[in-house]
Amino acid sequence: MHDILILGGGLVGNSLACALDNSGLKVGLVEASMPAIGAPGFNERKLALSAASLMALQHLSVAQKFANGFSAIRRIHISRVGDFGCVDILAKDYDREYFGGVVLARDLGVALETRVAELKNLTLYRPAKVLQVEPHPASPSVLIECEGKQQRLSAKMIVGADGTRSMVRAALNIETLDFDYRQHLFVCTLQTDQVSEGTAFERFSSQGPVALLPMPGGQYGAICGVASDEVSQVEAMNDVQYGDYFQQRFGWRAGRIKKVGARTHYPLNKVVAKEIVGPGCILMGNAAQTIHPIGAQGFNLGLRDALSFVECLQEHDLQSTGLLSGYKESRREDREQTIAMSDGLARFTSQQGTLASAMRSLGFMGLGINRDLQMPIINGAMGFRGKIPMLVRGYQ
Repeated sequence: MHDILILGGGLVGNSLACALDNSGLKVGLVEASMPAIGAPGFNERKLALSAASLMALQHLSVAQKFANGFSAIRRIHISRVGDFGCVDILAKDYDREYFGGVVLARDLGVALETRVAELKNLTLYRPAKVLQVEPHPASPSVLIECEGKQQRLSAKMIVGADGTRSMVRAALNIETLDFDYRQHLFVCTLQTDQVSEGTAFERFSSQGPVALLPMPGGQYGAICGVASDEVSQVEAMNDVQYGDYFQQRFGWRAGRIKKVGARTHYPLNKVVAKEIVGPGCILMGNAAQTIHPIGAQGFNLGLRDALSFVECLQEHDLQSTGLLSGYKESRREDREQTIAMSDGLARFTSQQGTLASAMRSLGFMGLGINRDLQMPIINGAMGFRGKIPMLVRGYQ
């Protein structure tokens, strides 16, 4: 029997495995895919990691393994088409070196898998397909198929880190709050004629958000929200056409777009579990909440889920009801605030009309000059919301 069985070896599941390495617990990890070390198993998305996440990944001996390091975010610039005012915040004005950093999802994924391969107290079931999840207060179990054979794995606690369509969540009969933003997010790398100098741009409009994340040498990780009924049209654009389209949507703050890299896109949906605990099971990461990418908080929130769970293990017995209630409470404030911020910002910034524009303009102007009003943005960008996991408190 395992003490903890993690279902899902993605970014959050692997992070949890790393965080449990010195816990003295028998940990198992079930993942369907083959290892991506040395292979293109992760995509080319750019992830904005908060300062808190970077510190945590350094403590977990993961950040040191980034193939290309990270690009520091030293400035955040937020604006909206047609509205007055903007938010322009510099890390140095708050005695910080940076708010966070940008990494390739591929680099983070491979770094995590490299670290997981080093763990001595982890049993890895891979590639393995989960066939059934059986919740139970004392001995939850999972039926898997691995190397052509079926076997049942039991544990004292099952962690569902198995993504937006979580089997663990389904087995617990936990309902979700779903919302289709009716947009797709196009992702690529752009090259401009200006050096990024560590600036992360977010530009809103009624069409959806566009953003640039700083990378070395004038490159940016670019995202662009496109209405679902316009996806095929944008998808058919060649690189020059897409560069012109993005330039029109974003403007000239980062200079002229010179080159566009390969593009991918995916639909934008919110899927939030109404509960994150059940008999012998907990949810984290996208299994607990899949949120709008505004503010780039998806993985950062999931990592804090994992760190908070490990911290709760230091305070509660593995099979006690106190562990489930403690984990749920430890995630309440951070989870609620982050979900509300991402969803509210996505909807409010897309609203049209004179009144909405006037309200946003007043908000932008107030945020632009009032440091007290800027603090929630800064704390959120740096990963400091709610009960902060011990592993990252030292950076506050």
